[in-house]
Amino acid sequence: MDLFDAVTSTAQGLPAPGAGAPLAVRMRPRTLAEVAGQAHLLVPGSPLRRLVEPADDATRRAAPTSVVLWGPPGTGKTTLAYLVAATSGRRFVELSAVTAGVKDVRAVVDDARRRLAADGSETVLFIDEVHRFTKAQQDALLPSVENRWVTLVAATTENPSFSVNSPLLSRSLLLTLQPLTTDDVRTLVQRAVADERGLAGSVTLDDDALDHLLRLAGGDARKALTILEAAAGAALADHGAADAAPATVDLATVERAIDVAAVRYDRDGDQHYDVISAFIKSMRGSDVDASLHYLARMVAAGEDPRFIARRIVIAAAEDVGMADPSALQTAVAAAQAVALIGMPEARIILAEAVVHLATAPKSNAAYLGIDRALADVRAGRIGTVPPHLRDAHYAGAGGLGHGKGYRYAHDEPHAVASQQHLPDDLVGTRYYEPSDRGFERSVGERLARIRSILDASDGPGTPGR
Repeated sequence: MDLFDAVTSTAQGLPAPGAGAPLAVRMRPRTLAEVAGQAHLLVPGSPLRRLVEPADDATRRAAPTSVVLWGPPGTGKTTLAYLVAATSGRRFVELSAVTAGVKDVRAVVDDARRRLAADGSETVLFIDEVHRFTKAQQDALLPSVENRWVTLVAATTENPSFSVNSPLLSRSLLLTLQPLTTDDVRTLVQRAVADERGLAGSVTLDDDALDHLLRLAGGDARKALTILEAAAGAALADHGAADAAPATVDLATVERAIDVAAVRYDRDGDQHYDVISAFIKSMRGSDVDASLHYLARMVAAGEDPRFIARRIVIAAAEDVGMADPSALQTAVAAAQAVALIGMPEARIILAEAVVHLATAPKSNAAYLGIDRALADVRAGRIGTVPPHLRDAHYAGAGGLGHGKGYRYAHDEPHAVASQQHLPDDLVGTRYYEPSDRGFERSVGERLARIRSILDASDGPGTPGR
């Protein structure tokens, strides 16, 4: 039998959840084999696996003494902390940074030191939401981590670089948990339906009900099991006690149990493409209300916020362009923030970017410009690079006339040199034609002056007439 097919020891301080415990608690994985996702953290020989696995003294000394688990809600941070204690036989103590203070931390550490000195028993101290601890509270943990009085497992949904003190972070191993995939959460839900610890087959779950549940969960395993428990309770309440068949959890039951109607949106079908198309065209059309409506439909249906953010970045360059260059800055910042923060707060970031793009002046001149240039290149209208623009740094280049007559733009008035830059075959070609909207109006005015200087050239690398 594999080590992780069964729990080999029970940690003190980890009582088995009773029948009345929440479904998410009852279904907490008992072994690493039951953990959904996070395969990158659980490969053989990984620091987390060494921390969890029972081992000899030498291996245990090589294991990390403090880990910070960073990831979105419902991705398994608490589960991994429990497994560190349960499968290794260590004593488990849990503190919440929301309610605990320095006094509580020191009491746990003092008790752990006494136990370690008395009989060698080790303590796992799990601190949930460690980012809520003050600097003084985090500093109180430093001696216990340095001296291995406890094995600290700290969990946070915030970026530890900003929320955890540098001294504590430097003494800890930072492990990043990835968002659970839809398939990961589906596996957990189906296990909870069948497992004796869960619903023990008392209900069946229709496919459309499962799909709606997964969309609402948004990759949060705890949320998925909470929704399942509410829907199963509603189905069992309506089910006749004398009926031996399992109760059915259908779409209507899920909607009624949590008062959230299913959004008719298939992420792999026509509705996905129709809604994203309407979203982009509404921003392009400057209808901010319609843009927010379609954004809400995608968010409510559980669309990947990173996908939405990518479409916003594209729209900023394609449809707003140089009419408001700051729109692209907003869009890129939003995409980065969405990846950092995750849902549900990411909806606010997406909304801010959508409002900026929808209300911004519009220009597709840069988009059309590059496509015109690409069309010429693909059609063979290329020509040769003018000699005065060619690389003149290598030996023999001067003898070929490379760089001869080149005028350094910074030495010219307005930093614009009157000389030819396009190949001979393309002289006079115009790819970029700015609009008269927003910031691009001033770009157009400046560009007209620039082009008048450039066009005054009467030959490659020579001043104008």
